[in-house]
Amino acid sequence: MLSPLDLSLINGPIPVVATAAGVLALVTLAARRNRTWWTRTVPVMMLVITAVTAGLKLVVDHVWKPWPEPLPPILAVWTGAVLLAVCLAVARLRAERWYRRVLIVVLVLIVMASSFTAANAHFGSYPTSRAVLEVFTNNRVDLDVAAGPASSVVEVPKGGKLADVWREPADLPRKGTVSEATIPGAFHARPAWIYLPPAYAATPRPRLPVVVLLPGQPGSPRDWFDAGRLTDRLDAFAREHDGLAPIVVVADQLGARMANPLCLDSRLGQSETYLAREVPAWIKRRLTVDERREAWTIAGFSQGGTCALQLAVRAPDVYGNFLDITGQREPSLGSRSETVKAAFDGDEAVFARVNPMDILVRERFPQTAGVIVAGRDDVHYRQANAEVFEACRRAGMDVRWRELPGGHDWNVWRPGLYESLPWLAARTGLSR
Repeated sequence: MLSPLDLSLINGPIPVVATAAGVLALVTLAARRNRTWWTRTVPVMMLVITAVTAGLKLVVDHVWKPWPEPLPPILAVWTGAVLLAVCLAVARLRAERWYRRVLIVVLVLIVMASSFTAANAHFGSYPTSRAVLEVFTNNRVDLDVAAGPASSVVEVPKGGKLADVWREPADLPRKGTVSEATIPGAFHARPAWIYLPPAYAATPRPRLPVVVLLPGQPGSPRDWFDAGRLTDRLDAFAREHDGLAPIVVVADQLGARMANPLCLDSRLGQSETYLAREVPAWIKRRLTVDERREAWTIAGFSQGGTCALQLAVRAPDVYGNFLDITGQREPSLGSRSETVKAAFDGDEAVFARVNPMDILVRERFPQTAGVIVAGRDDVHYRQANAEVFEACRRAGMDVRWRELPGGHDWNVWRPGLYESLPWLAARTGLSR
C-alpha cells in the first residue's frame, strides 16, 4: 500500500484540500459579530495589506531584482493571505478567551501551511511529504570512504563501450552513495554534492562518465537531491543498467544562494575558470572516471542551464555533451545593459567575446551534442530556448529539442534531466 508520506503534494487532493483549508481558516479568522469590525477594521487591514504586498512585489521585481524573472503572482497572493491572517489574529487575541486564542493561533498556522503547499505545488519543489522530511536527514557518506583508490579497473577496448564489457557483480550494492566535498579553486564556491552509483563500489571498478550538474538561482547544490530527487532517480536508473549510472557532481556556480556571477570570469568572480578547469581537474584526480570529452556532460536548469550552454561553447575540450534545461538566452542580471555594466564595466565587446549566442554565430561545434529542454507553459524562457536550439543547430551541434508540460519549475526540471538519461547513456557508453 502507498504510504501517506508518498502522496503527491503537487497534484491530486492534497493541494486542493490545503487551499480550501487555508481559505476556510482565513474566513473563520475574519468572522466576528461586530459592526465596526466589518465596516472599519477588516477593510482597512485589507487595503493596507494589499498595498504592502504590491509594494513588496514592486521592490523585488524592479529594485532588488534577486533573479531575472518576476515574482509569481501566486506567491504575492499567498503572502498577502498570511499577512492578513496574522493581522486578524493580533486584532482578536486580546479580546478572546484562552481556548479561542489557541484556535486563532491554529488557524494562522493553517493559513501558513496552505501558503507553503500552494507555493510548493506551483514550483513542484517537493513532490511528497517524504521529500520534505528528508531535508532534515543526513545520509551522506564521507568521500574518503565512498571513493577510496581503485585496486583495479575495468578495461574497455578502444572505440568500445563500457556496457559491452561490464558484468554486474553478485554482491553489488543496490544503492549509490551521496557525499559532500569542497572543491578548491579561484572561485569561492560552496561544497559540491557527489553521487556515486552502485557500480563505483565494484572491483574491478569501471571508469564512469561524469555529469557536472548545476542548480538554478536562487539555489544550492543540495536542491538537486531534495527537490530533484536525484539519488532515487539515479538509483532506479542503475538498477535498470546492471548498477551503471553516471557519476554526478553537483557543483556550485553561484557562491551564495542569491548570488549570480553569470558563469563568467569577470569582476563578479572566476566562475568559468572554476567550472571549466578546476572542477574537472579535481574530479579526475579524486575519482575513477572516463576522461574522454565524449563522456563528460555539463547540465543545469534555469541559470544553471544558461551556464551549461556557456561551458559547452567555452570549454568544448572538456564537455562533449550538455543539457540546457529552461535556461536563458544569454547570461543575464535582468537586461543586457545591466549585465554588461555589472560584469564588464559596460564593455559590450568583452561581453560579446564570451556570450554563447555570439560565439555560436562565429564558431562551429560539430563534435558537441546537447539537449535543449523547454517548458510548454514557460512564459519567460520558452521562446529563448527555441532561439538557443536554432543557434546550436546552425553551429553544427548534434542538438535535440525536448518540450515538456509545465512552466519554469521542477515539474519540468526533474523530467528534463531524467528523461534525457537514456540518450546520455548511449552517448557515454552506459548502454549499448
